[in-house]
Amino acid sequence: MDSLFVDSMSLVQQLVKKKIIDKNRATALEYEIKSSGQKEEEIILEKKIVSEDFLFGLKGEQLKIPLKVVVPDEVPLNVLESMPEESAKYYRMIPLFKKDNYLEIGMVYPDDLKAREALEFLSHQSNFNYSILLITPTNFGELLKKYRSLKKEVSLALEELKTELATEEIKAVPTKGRMAEFERMVEEAPISKVVAVILRHAVDGNASDIHIEPTRERLQVRFRLDGILHPSLFLPLRVHQAVVARIKIISNLKIDETRVPQDGRFSAAVTGRNIDFRVSTFPTTLGEKVVMRVLDPGQRKVSFEELGITGRNLKAIENALEKSYGMILSTGPTGSGKTTTLYSILGLFNKEEENIMTLEDPVEYFIEGVNQSQVKPEIGYTFASGLRYMLRQDPDIIMVGEIRDEETASLSIHAALTGHILLSSLHTSNALGVVPRLIDMGVQPFLIPPTLSLAIAQRLARKLCPHCKKRQKANQEVKSLILKEIDNFPAVIKKTIKLDKTLYVCEPVGCKKCNNIGYSGRIGFFEILEMTPQLSELILTRPSEGEILKEAQRQGMVTMKQDGILKVLEGATSLEEVLRVAEEK
Repeated sequence: MDSLFVDSMSLVQQLVKKKIIDKNRATALEYEIKSSGQKEEEIILEKKIVSEDFLFGLKGEQLKIPLKVVVPDEVPLNVLESMPEESAKYYRMIPLFKKDNYLEIGMVYPDDLKAREALEFLSHQSNFNYSILLITPTNFGELLKKYRSLKKEVSLALEELKTELATEEIKAVPTKGRMAEFERMVEEAPISKVVAVILRHAVDGNASDIHIEPTRERLQVRFRLDGILHPSLFLPLRVHQAVVARIKIISNLKIDETRVPQDGRFSAAVTGRNIDFRVSTFPTTLGEKVVMRVLDPGQRKVSFEELGITGRNLKAIENALEKSYGMILSTGPTGSGKTTTLYSILGLFNKEEENIMTLEDPVEYFIEGVNQSQVKPEIGYTFASGLRYMLRQDPDIIMVGEIRDEETASLSIHAALTGHILLSSLHTSNALGVVPRLIDMGVQPFLIPPTLSLAIAQRLARKLCPHCKKRQKANQEVKSLILKEIDNFPAVIKKTIKLDKTLYVCEPVGCKKCNNIGYSGRIGFFEILEMTPQLSELILTRPSEGEILKEAQRQGMVTMKQDGILKVLEGATSLEEVLRVAEEK
């Protein structure tokens, strides 16, 4: 085994030497390291004394081993197969590069004697030479996921299933007499493993939805990432019924009912987190399609800045939040981020002195300190009935998932009039349509001005990947389009825009960090209509959207398309995304 020329000074002592911590702190750390049995790197990182990159850079200098940052996609699967996954996981080491019988090995703890002995044993057993590089724990975790390739894992599960399928083709849902046998088959390991692998890779990849759909020749699995569906896997058509049946079983749906759509849900522990899945089945001419919405109840709160709410829009929300009562309504199509925006607003109210209650369908994210309840229409627990009960619970702030009918609209207006802040969502195409929609739902016009504080309309667009986006001079067509839009901006917004003679925009390129898509994550385009004395007077005349538009322009409201143009000028997204998402139909 190669010897390590290790500086006898510990990392804690090196931090003292660099005057990052004092001797008293060092003594306390050394005692904790000794008594806990943890490695000193783990304790230092837990205490957040220095960053991981800094600490491992220091360690690399100490061990005289170069620190390397490895992009997981640059490590081929055949290189990983040079070392068993169990050994890699246990000893925190992983192969990074292979040529003939030579391997580069990344190690988190190359100074760990047991890990070095294990590596030496593997090198003799498999007849390879090696050199060692230092990698950080975070980088190691990213690389370890490479062992779990979606196609590889599913292929292994299908291999296990092959013998079973060879003796019994699953061509149709069995008769009632054979139902018990069919249920047993789809509960067993191979099919369960196929479904589990699909779920885990969707969660790991931050997919919002999973589509499992039969085609004429195979079963297609697609993941929705940043609002766009991507093919992720193709399975043999013969496993279609078994996969669908497995999902139905865990969702408590009827597996022998294939003629009508069904809805269900289930929770599963995925990569150490409890994830909720909302399931919908739909009969097609080629068989049942399944769509699963991925809901992470533990997802962190998103800030207004991360959502894309800035400038005039942010000021409008801040003004509304200063009131002690009133409705804030978020509007837009399904999947436009309405719930996320409402949760972000809720987070600002979340204090011990406030009683915050929500009615949702379903509860998408868990918020500590908030009383969240899920409606169950099948037993008569609807938004309307739930809101009646909620008002008896002495609430300060109420969130109702959606105003769908006249009764819920009436109760929401009543709650806002009696001194509550009420947040909810509504289905309209823009902020201007909120007032006409409420009137259509039976709300008397004179009740809207004292209750409605804010109408927020939004869409989600893909953000440019920060690692590969390219800033370049806009061509004449793009420049003309942007300048034309800016001409129509409210005067107060136009004053804040500074344009050079040469207009620059950012374009998607594609790199390994964003899977060569050019986009990573999403950002919102918003338009926010505020209640003003002028709008209050206008509402009494039962106005059309066109009449409300004039008042919105007087307010200086930015349309979703204009908000998108501002984000193009900031380099957050591309003009193509603005035209795709916010273009008027």
